[in-house]
Order: sequence, then C-alpha cells, then structure tokens
Amino acid sequence: MMSVNPSQQQNFSSRLKESLHRAGYPSDSPTRLAREFNVRFDGRPVTAHAARKWLQGESIPTQERLRALADWLGVSAEWLRFDGEEMHLQPLLGPTFPPDDLKLIESLNQLRPTDRTMAVDLIHLLLDLQQRR
Repeated sequence: MMSVNPSQQQNFSSRLKESLHRAGYPSDSPTRLAREFNVRFDGRPVTAHAARKWLQGESIPTQERLRALADWLGVSAEWLRFDGEEMHLQPLLGPTFPPDDLKLIESLNQLRPTDRTMAVDLIHLLLDLQQRR
C-alpha cells in the first residue's frame, strides 16, 4: 500500500464511493466491492477487509489495483488517486442497459472465471448460428 496521509486516504475514499455510486454499485459493502473487483482483476485477489479499508479511508490500494479500479469504474486513475483532473465517466457516456440486462451481466460476473468463459463462448456460438440463418 502507498504511504499517504489520512486526508489523502479520506479523499480517495470519497472519490471511490462516488465512482461506485455512478457506476451503479453500492458504496457501503466491502464484500461486494472485493467480489466485483476480484472478478475483474488478474492479480492477487483483495479481501473484504482490504476493501473496507479503502471505503473507510484507512488505506489506498497499490498502483496496479488503483488502475484496475479506475478501469472498472470508468474513471481515470489519476482522478481516483489525486483528483487533479476530470474523471472521464466513460460508462455514463455509453448506452444505458435495461435492468434485466444489468442483472444478467452481474450474474455472469459472479461465475468462476472458467464458467464465465464457457458462458461467453456459448453466447458467441449462438450469435454465429443466428447470423447463418
């Protein structure tokens, strides 16, 4: 973890919570934050305890994890860490999805990586079959 002062940690926590909220995720569940983050991060998983420390302003993640958080939440890593520039809300500028589609995506993200890959392969197979008809 980075060595920073408590006010920097609190500011990071506020920006993280804001980013989670804007992306449609709860900002009060360390367990959910850890689970959603770990699904998208190829490195060593974070614990709910570590995610709680991020949300409570007790620590700031490593640079690698910070970049993964920023990519997932559609903000710049620099804004998330330092608040020095616009946050670039890419997901908010894209299409909006119906609630049922969002639930499906969330369910897909809860699968183990091998099962998720299998589900994605099945979707691609169905799309290929549909195009051939």
